Amino acid sequence: MTPEAREARLQAAVRDGVEIVILGGGVNGAGLFRDLCLQGVPCLLVDRGDWASGTSAAPSRLIHGGIKYLETGELGLVAQSTLERNLLLRNAPHLVEPLPTVIPIFSWTKGIGAALRTLFGSTTAPRARGALLIEVGLWLYDLYGTRARVMPRHRFWSRSRALREFPALTPSIVAAGTYWDARITQPERLVMELVEDGLAACQGSAAVTYAILVSADGGELRFKRGEGAPFAVRPLIVANAAGPWIDAVNATLGVGGRLIGGTRGSHVVLDHPELVRQLNGRMIYFEADGGRICLVFDYLGKALAGSTDIPDRDPDRVRATDEEVAYILQSLRALFPALAIGPEQVVHVYSGIRPLPASGASNPGLISRDHSAPVAEPAPGRPFAVVSLVGGKWTTFRGFAEEVADAVLGRLGRARRLPTRDEAIGGGHGFPTGEARADWIADTVHSTGLDPARIGELLARYGTTARAVAAHRGRWMDADRLPDSRSYSRAEIDWIVREEGAMHLADVVMRRTSLAVTGSLTARDLDAVAEVTALALGWAETRTRAEIEAVRARLEGAHRMRLAGAV
Repeated sequence: MTPEAREARLQAAVRDGVEIVILGGGVNGAGLFRDLCLQGVPCLLVDRGDWASGTSAAPSRLIHGGIKYLETGELGLVAQSTLERNLLLRNAPHLVEPLPTVIPIFSWTKGIGAALRTLFGSTTAPRARGALLIEVGLWLYDLYGTRARVMPRHRFWSRSRALREFPALTPSIVAAGTYWDARITQPERLVMELVEDGLAACQGSAAVTYAILVSADGGELRFKRGEGAPFAVRPLIVANAAGPWIDAVNATLGVGGRLIGGTRGSHVVLDHPELVRQLNGRMIYFEADGGRICLVFDYLGKALAGSTDIPDRDPDRVRATDEEVAYILQSLRALFPALAIGPEQVVHVYSGIRPLPASGASNPGLISRDHSAPVAEPAPGRPFAVVSLVGGKWTTFRGFAEEVADAVLGRLGRARRLPTRDEAIGGGHGFPTGEARADWIADTVHSTGLDPARIGELLARYGTTARAVAAHRGRWMDADRLPDSRSYSRAEIDWIVREEGAMHLADVVMRRTSLAVTGSLTARDLDAVAEVTALALGWAETRTRAEIEAVRARLEGAHRMRLAGAV
């Protein structure tokens, strides 16, 4: 959809009216938008930044069933999470893939008493976990994961087997448990695809980025925009999906109270070929000092490690501290004492606020990751109800959206007309598997003239949308690659900017592509992407330079990147 078409959708929605406004274009807001659009409900989705530019851009990049929640007794959340993980493996196979996982075990019986105390409500129990406890947990995890199962059951490895698989692993282990979860390669793209699916499903819906809610008086929501005219709408219902900003947005809407009590989670990405070789496509899910669960896995050829869990409620200034980075690196050194792991290998750091429910728990790791949707009924001066999407986790966004959408449909006097359980997402529509993959690639090679290897690369990155990307023709050809990140072409970047609603350079390098998060972006690449973006959006030279400097400052500051070739 071109920028002009997106703007026309917005103007039509303002003119004709919409029944629900969703504030916040993270995974929960985008999931709700898609669900309601599929039911034929005209919606307006608004974000003050780009899609998935807040908390949804800072996850562990796992799509997991929540094995940790077994010990806190959140069995319903585990049941939902394992189901949603399995569904995402089917519905978004271009972005979500199986992840074999290994838990190194350091004792046979430790932690049983602590686990029982936690199960019965303790918030201060130690977190050590021995082999017996882990075996029970993995058995339960398999049991809850039987619905729509797509992956094998768990196994146990002896100490010698684990050390053969990971020669650099600490020899202090006594055994290892193995099971399967999943990873998401590009979470920001999945959010964007949810929005695109919603727009395709309902012609009366619109979605707009970089629009800030400035007031809500007499039932009218008024927004200002960085680019474009301000606008106002009068909805019947408002869904507040602003994540860690929920309380601030509710205050603007005239709704008081505190719903959010977040924690900061930070991750590091390392360029460490030997660590990646040892991982061999697997994740290690391990206990760090104090029993904090950490993880490290092969992410697009780099090693992604995290995370921390520190009380923090300021999403506007969130960034990883020196202490957090040092903690993660030290945890990795303790896990792999035979490897040299240091800050010089860090190519990207990111941090986000988990929008957890307000809680008095003394241990942030024990705050519930479940979700809720409290409703503020209409009040004098505010004729619409406000539904706040509190908490939740990346994996369960579809189920959460379904619950809220059903509640909204009930308020509107409508019935659900389409389930989303088996609804493919974005490039997952018609995604070819098995022998069909080779046929799909061959057909696309024939229609576009690109070679099979390149089509396979685009298919892995965009799913079946790869055919449109490969067929795109403009100023550049597919052979016109970025100077250093050669797997991306200028033609590909041109298609992204023109078709996927990017408005700033950061949208392209940080969310529509994996250039920044993998640390592959160089100064020459950034200049090349800026050139393509500027020509597509009609920027003047002064705007282009300002965009480049803004991205560079963001990457070098919050993300601790040093762009190769930068002055």
